[in-house]
Amino acid sequence: MPTPFDQSVIEEFRANGGKVGGPFAGEDLLLLTTTDAKSGKETTTPLGYVRHGDSLVIVGSRPGAPRHPGWYHNLLAHPVVRVETGTRTFEALAVPAEGTRREELFEHVVRVAPGYGDHQARTTRPLPVVVLERAEPDGWEEPVEVRSLADKLMEVHTWLRGQLRQVRAEVDAHFAARAAHHGPGEPPAPGLGLQIRQRCLAFCQALEFHHTSEDAHLLPGIARYHPHLTDTFDRLRDEHRTVARVQGELVTLLAGIGIADPRRFRSELDRMSTELNAHLDYEEESLLPLLAGVPWPPAPPVGTAGNSSG
Repeated sequence: MPTPFDQSVIEEFRANGGKVGGPFAGEDLLLLTTTDAKSGKETTTPLGYVRHGDSLVIVGSRPGAPRHPGWYHNLLAHPVVRVETGTRTFEALAVPAEGTRREELFEHVVRVAPGYGDHQARTTRPLPVVVLERAEPDGWEEPVEVRSLADKLMEVHTWLRGQLRQVRAEVDAHFAARAAHHGPGEPPAPGLGLQIRQRCLAFCQALEFHHTSEDAHLLPGIARYHPHLTDTFDRLRDEHRTVARVQGELVTLLAGIGIADPRRFRSELDRMSTELNAHLDYEEESLLPLLAGVPWPPAPPVGTAGNSSG
């Protein structure tokens, strides 16, 4: 829960299109909504930010307190966050910067907002520098029109496939940087370890939510009208469990990507890619014909539209 002071800032921010007075008057301010790492509940925090190119950068300063702020721990557990700037609200992927990239970004932040340098001087912990990146995979374009549940399913599947391709591209860049290192000493960190982790975790959580929703709502609803497809639905549920197991193995592997064996890591990623794409292909083959006639978004229940007490 936000503190009473933060809550007053949040309310003023939303009431005035992102403008607030008091200690934040005239500053670049955003609202960051994260999912609590323990409770799973959403919590919103007002934060200053600095622009760096097309990205927004936030710093876990607290200002100079000995421990990282709660929102930082939250985004490590749930990388997709909601951001409000002015009257605009969007989802972002929160990626802590590492190594050289972190140092360069922090220097940029201090040039724009020198107070963060003072905060760093008060504590021995390196202040986390977090980049709020586009949550969608590279090359993602919103579908022109989603008119049926089949269209919506394909939108989700296309997003998942795009995320997986981007994870693979970032993994290749990570291992290429390691392989390019020559000479004594440890290879320089390419700065993609946390980026890959956050992207893959976001992908895995979105996939888990998608499958959980299908198992709880979509498949039982379709099964009522198509009892002859029981074997198909059972297979889809079995594949959901298989993909969930592979996800868990991959997330565990990501925790040590800085020292991971490239061949083993790529083998795991290839295995997951193969199983996931085969599952999505089968799901589309089985479900799209059944969902093509179901409108999206769903129509309101009969009798609720246009009701009035007068």
